[in-house]
Amino acid sequence: MRKIFLTLPKYRLAVQYKFIKRRKVNVDESIIPTPKTLRKKYRVGGYTRRFFRHIFEHKRIKKLLGANMAIMLVATSLMPTSTLGKGVVEENTVITNSNIPLTTEKSVQYPVQNLVITQGYKFYHPGLDIDGLTGDSINPIKKGIVVEVSYSRFAYGNSVIVDHGNKLTTLYAHLSKIDVEEGQEVNTHTKLGEMGATGRSFGDHLHLEVRDHGIPINPFSVLPR
Repeated sequence: MRKIFLTLPKYRLAVQYKFIKRRKVNVDESIIPTPKTLRKKYRVGGYTRRFFRHIFEHKRIKKLLGANMAIMLVATSLMPTSTLGKGVVEENTVITNSNIPLTTEKSVQYPVQNLVITQGYKFYHPGLDIDGLTGDSINPIKKGIVVEVSYSRFAYGNSVIVDHGNKLTTLYAHLSKIDVEEGQEVNTHTKLGEMGATGRSFGDHLHLEVRDHGIPINPFSVLPR
């Protein structure tokens, strides 16, 4: 700083001029800074932090990053959608329904549509008596294979036995009509026959037995509650 004084006694004036020359900070403007540049330019942080701060704040780097970002935005806007997301299903994709009917098979079911139990499982009655009318459809409780078809006027009357695997079998007795034959594979949609009163019966009903290794067990240990 320089000072110049000018005094004019005749006019009782005093003029003072100050010339201040701004001091230039010698800061390295290269992308890779020197330790001296980092000490002068930044006051906070360690050497590594100041080093990378100088690089990313450098005007050349900013210009370069800005140009690259602009190029990427333009390029992505021009690229077709298929190249940006292969295998991605668009929200507006229309999937046509096929004409194949879908049926759901139950794993275990009751053999009649309307269940009315008139007599339960007891030591002297090894099954369930299910009330109904002659002609009501009878279905197996599980899928399996028909292993016996019997026609008789005594005891169980007309009956069917289905093997479900693992030594588990079921007996359907007193049928008025049988629609399956031995060796036939059946599922829960297969009609075994129709309810009746054949054999030793005092009215239309189905006598159902569930057997494990040939021994009758409580049907409710298999049937859904």
